[in-house]
Amino acid sequence: MHHGTPPVIAVVGPTGSGKSDLGVELALALNGEVINADALQFYRGMDIGTAKITAQERRGVPHHLLDTMNVTEEASVADFQQECRAVIEDIHSRGKRAIMVGGSGLYVRAALDVLEFPGTDPVLRKQLEDEYEASGLAPLRARLEQVDPVSAARLGDARRVIRALEVHGLTGRPFSSFMPQRQYFQPAVQIGLSVDREVLRERLALRVHRMVDAGLLQEVERLDAEGLREGKTASRALGYAQFLKVLDGDAKVADAAEETIVATRQFARRQLTWFRADPRISWLDWQDPDLLSKAAALA
Repeated sequence: MHHGTPPVIAVVGPTGSGKSDLGVELALALNGEVINADALQFYRGMDIGTAKITAQERRGVPHHLLDTMNVTEEASVADFQQECRAVIEDIHSRGKRAIMVGGSGLYVRAALDVLEFPGTDPVLRKQLEDEYEASGLAPLRARLEQVDPVSAARLGDARRVIRALEVHGLTGRPFSSFMPQRQYFQPAVQIGLSVDREVLRERLALRVHRMVDAGLLQEVERLDAEGLREGKTASRALGYAQFLKVLDGDAKVADAAEETIVATRQFARRQLTWFRADPRISWLDWQDPDLLSKAAALA
């Protein structure tokens, strides 16, 4: 990046903390454009259940990387890294500020940090998956302990163990050697929205009930007809997985809503844990009346 390029602004924090609204306010104040960094908002039609910002709420601010995928497609952090950096470059080339908004921690880091993504090999992946089906996880884990003890100690589930072995087979390097350092790829400022957890708990419950009232079940039904269940990423999304059970007759709407509230609260806790671990984030109170001016000053 050439000297004098302004830092990328990233607004991060847990779901339901008002990131989208602050992103728009900052864009209006700083002549900026917003880049979506919420992995589930890439999907066309997943509007109610992801609390996607509406055209009206965008207030004329251009939003990038929203509605770019069908529900059958699988989101890729590596693809997002390339696409997001290209959008940042384009925004800066036009003399505007790039404002990334989202709570998908790995996607935010992929865009902001020096982070390599090793490729994939479908043949090798299939061999490892077949081996797992035939013999279970133990032999794969034992092999990983030999070639990459750091990853073996850190990774629990079969999918990640298989991925670590695939990367080693492809590159000859341990998967753990690809772990990111906290080093920005280009100048950046991260603004975190600090929340009162009890208020957030209530807010998330209310938000799920509003989604149900707004037609979440009908949205899931429509997306089911478009192949929602085939999508590895989309089908597991909060709210969508729970309301597919309602369509199947395996749950009532009230139960699906309650399950979604619990899962959303757990997700918000994981997001806070992830972002709190990054010492570079400047935290602001989400309910501070001077939030915009403080955020703009940081930016």
